[in-house]
Amino acid sequence: MRLDGPESGNFEDRTGQSGFGGGGGGNLLGCLLPLIASRFGIVGVLVLLLAYCAFTQMGGGGMLGGPSSTETSPSGESKLDPNTRTFLTTVLGSTEQVWGDIFRRSGATYQPTTLVAYSDYNQSGCGAAQAAMGPFYCPTDKRIYIDPKFFNELSRRFQAPGDFAQAYVIAHEVGHHVQDLEGTLSQVQGAQARSGEAVGNQLQVGVELQADCYAGVWAANAKDAQGRPALEAGDLEEGMRAAEAIGDDTLQRQVQGTVVPESFTHGSSAQRMEALKRGLESGNPSACNYTR
Repeated sequence: MRLDGPESGNFEDRTGQSGFGGGGGGNLLGCLLPLIASRFGIVGVLVLLLAYCAFTQMGGGGMLGGPSSTETSPSGESKLDPNTRTFLTTVLGSTEQVWGDIFRRSGATYQPTTLVAYSDYNQSGCGAAQAAMGPFYCPTDKRIYIDPKFFNELSRRFQAPGDFAQAYVIAHEVGHHVQDLEGTLSQVQGAQARSGEAVGNQLQVGVELQADCYAGVWAANAKDAQGRPALEAGDLEEGMRAAEAIGDDTLQRQVQGTVVPESFTHGSSAQRMEALKRGLESGNPSACNYTR
């Protein structure tokens, strides 16, 4: 990707800060994660988290978006590689430009989310944040949380390398923030509260596929500093590999050898690939009607 635009200031560097906690489900999850990781690796952890997110109705990556903050490392020295920091803030800055333009055209104002980079363990408004959880979006404090080491897992364990694969992960979480600004997340949560588990899972799949599609919408509209499309040759293939690698059916097959479609909370590999491609080809959020 051509990513040389302005960097976002809505970024917190907590990689030098240690800390872990959280109540209730967060503590239980913290106990289970090391056990699952030791036997099944990151794939097993992700399957556990898919079930956990469905149980808590958190929505796969999170939900809201909120106030901006300046870049800071609350305690200790930053562990964040400067190139990774630049990548994170530049991708976030690009999403702010694209969604700002889209919202403006509809007569609304886009309110950016804040991206928090942490290492190993940290605390979010939704409880414990652990590296094994992968990136997520917390609706309570309106922030995206990511341990940058997840990008190594994406490349090595999931065989989905490339800068667009990494940018897609961030843009998906920003997509959850957009959903909250639109009121989609609260509507789906209300419907889930009135539904059984199977229907609730189906609704959650729609939320995740829409976030994938929104990631594609961002990529289709992203430009570099010279106004050229940010996407380059090979980027589409990188995104498709990432979407395929994190489909519910692929993860379940790797961990348990069987696929249980009624337990899906994020969508199959084919569904996630189609959603990302739909956003990329249309460049229009109105095409991402998975929650209707």
